Amino acid sequence: MDAESRRVVITGLGVISPIGSSKTALMDSLRNRRSGVGFLSVLPPEAVPVRYSGEVRDFTGSIGDFGSISKEVQKNLRKALKVMCRECQMGVAAGQSALNDARIAPGTVDPSRIGVCFGSDYMVSSPEEFIEGFRHARDENGAFRFALWPVKGMPQLFPLWLLKYLPNMPASHLGIYNDLRGPSNSLTLREATPNVCVMDALNTIRYGRADAMLAGSTGTRLSTMKLMHCLQQEELVVTDDQDPATVSRPFDKNRRGMVLGEGAGAVLLEELSHARSRGATLYAEVLAACSVAAIAGNGVSDLRQAVRLALTEVLKQAGLDPARVDFVVANGLSTRTADREEALGIADVFGPGSVPVVAPKSFFGNLGAGSGMVELIIGVLSLLEGSLFPTLNCDTPDPDCPVRVARDGGIPAGDIFVNLSFNSQGQASAAVIRRFSTD
Repeated sequence: MDAESRRVVITGLGVISPIGSSKTALMDSLRNRRSGVGFLSVLPPEAVPVRYSGEVRDFTGSIGDFGSISKEVQKNLRKALKVMCRECQMGVAAGQSALNDARIAPGTVDPSRIGVCFGSDYMVSSPEEFIEGFRHARDENGAFRFALWPVKGMPQLFPLWLLKYLPNMPASHLGIYNDLRGPSNSLTLREATPNVCVMDALNTIRYGRADAMLAGSTGTRLSTMKLMHCLQQEELVVTDDQDPATVSRPFDKNRRGMVLGEGAGAVLLEELSHARSRGATLYAEVLAACSVAAIAGNGVSDLRQAVRLALTEVLKQAGLDPARVDFVVANGLSTRTADREEALGIADVFGPGSVPVVAPKSFFGNLGAGSGMVELIIGVLSLLEGSLFPTLNCDTPDPDCPVRVARDGGIPAGDIFVNLSFNSQGQASAAVIRRFSTD
């Protein structure tokens, strides 16, 4: 069987998000327009000017958050939790959920034929990791001395602290505990990550290197250091005079900036005949996925061009005319610049105001590298539901954003959607997903 004839389907879904950490909870929030944005709780309000966040408030990192798993996997996970930062824990939990949903467990498939590609943001250690070390590396006057750090400061650190923040650890943990011996990869491309993970997994299966691949991504913008970086680099909502549920407003004329959040998602991709042979649930089919970049010589990104190139390329790979696409799951950050550039890029390919556009970040904000995978899952659930979920808070569509935002639920989902993601560095990625059909 050649690469062109190997059809790849989605047979498992796993999600950890501010609006639900199961398919049922996620769909319930979407149907009922229940926002996951609340007041920031991970830092004291006097510490930063940010007041709102999309936090996964029911995720504690306890063993119960990892779903139904064997006693052996539970035992191993309990030991490993101390060397996982929060975003790693969320990623592993989403991956376990997808494997459980797909009914994949050690011994049920050939372990050499199933692999994992998991993505993340850059992971940053917290200042708390170093407090005791800094205290011990001070001289008699209380001043920090670099000369004292190796002999008095470093010994105070948790010996395995670095393992908590390595971006390859979600893939490593999932591969080890579930005996996934096939190809393994880890990607760190910020918000562009998820569709690139899908692309990697898709190609791995199509070229015969695996029968199934777990593809996922996890991210956060809420760790102390990342939040500081975002304050310096991103357009954030910094007001404190609004209902939290109304502040994330993709493509709305009165949007004030993005809301920061956290979350993770994972899907099991599987070659069709392999999935059928074990009676798997066939949620949808992956037709294509791609990644592009548009960055000028001076290092300035061209988001409009990146979006246009990604959409053009992924439709070319899928063999589809733009008119065949029934809706686009947009990146929709709720920032002045990025929303406008994204909308123009979408309009360049599909025409102004033609294809329905949904913006899930209106429900939970920017989950970093976790966003796009949660959004892809929302797109798949829309196909299963038969209608699009609403986009919140786009009360006054911005005339500078020439897209048709699906503001109300109930629009027919059709059969095909494009999942679109990009980062501020000018890298965009896209995936084409189709309702499964025997044709």
